[in-house]
Amino acid sequence: MNRTGKVLAALSLGGALALTACAPTAETGNTDGGEPGAVEDSVNVGIIYSKTGPLAAEGDAYYEGLQAGLDYATDGTGQLGNFELNITYHDDGGDPDQAAAVAGELIGEDYKILAGTASSDIALTLADLAARDKVLYISGPAVSDAISGANKYTFRSGGQSMQDAATAGAFLNDLNGKQITVFAQDNTFGQGHLAAAEAALGLQGANVSNLLVPEDVTDFAAFARQLVDAKPDLIYAAWAGASSDSMWQALDRQGAFDIAPIVTGLGEAASYAAFGGASEKISFFSHYFPGAAGTDVEKEMISSVVEAGKEVGQFSPDGFVAGQMIARAVGEGGDDVEQMVTALEGWSFESPQGDATVRASDHGLVQNMYRVALSGDGKQWIPELLKTVPGEDIAPPEIVN
Repeated sequence: MNRTGKVLAALSLGGALALTACAPTAETGNTDGGEPGAVEDSVNVGIIYSKTGPLAAEGDAYYEGLQAGLDYATDGTGQLGNFELNITYHDDGGDPDQAAAVAGELIGEDYKILAGTASSDIALTLADLAARDKVLYISGPAVSDAISGANKYTFRSGGQSMQDAATAGAFLNDLNGKQITVFAQDNTFGQGHLAAAEAALGLQGANVSNLLVPEDVTDFAAFARQLVDAKPDLIYAAWAGASSDSMWQALDRQGAFDIAPIVTGLGEAASYAAFGGASEKISFFSHYFPGAAGTDVEKEMISSVVEAGKEVGQFSPDGFVAGQMIARAVGEGGDDVEQMVTALEGWSFESPQGDATVRASDHGLVQNMYRVALSGDGKQWIPELLKTVPGEDIAPPEIVN
């Protein structure tokens, strides 16, 4: 499948890089937008994502997935019924103020849809703007649970922290009365995963405790020993960053793997080496890795990204689904935001990860996760699917406003 043709022009907008993409008019196929015909109007869509900054890798995977998703959902035309998508791309740089400035200008220029960002802080900022100005906002890889149920106009195209926690808990057959320790860094990332575990696993009867490690710690032996002494039934490790390698080595040396299953999320391929010799002892779950689903839609996504000379990443499906959701919104709602919202609420569709549903109550995305094994020889690391965890089994509690 060929990607949508684009005419690129550099714009200066709110200090961010903007790229304008205009698609040719042609017949559409994979949308609900009605029969194609003469273009009556265009719908402005602003993609605000991390082209640069600390989340640039996530932003790149999202961007490539989005191109594939838009191409798939419009048969490479950029047209939904009689409406053409006018899409511009803007760098948030990982900065909420920069993102808000760009969003404000786009809304002032009659943009109906905003989408993107891997930053939870940015996503929540844009969600507030969406509610205030009544535009559709589709968040990207940002995992904050607060995005679901934020307001009528905010949706998400990716997973959330409580789905991670629920998947981690699913490694035990019965959580009632079980002792689960969240082992994480004492920062926003770690605290967010702790809150998600308390909510998702506590509702199933688990007793959730925590061992939060200050970010400046470099010797993890004492903390590993605390885990061993606590003797929980399961350890949920939520960790990221340069200290990962030494942390896993400390857990291995102190015998933590002999006490309980240690469950953690499998990130991007570039991070696999950090698990080192502990990789075959860790119980991994994954939001996504290439080849995990084996669905026709996933194959379309992979083919499109590879044909563009890029690599599929963990968050490529989030971008692909955003493309599907944008197409659904415009195909059913035209340029009417209220109708777009109605079109997305309760929508079930086939995503790269299999069956997915946009919950009508809080706009959370119910989708599959995966149990994974990771093997390697120190140079090459290969994830292997062990089990698909159905989305309905790990769906977060609904938020009803």
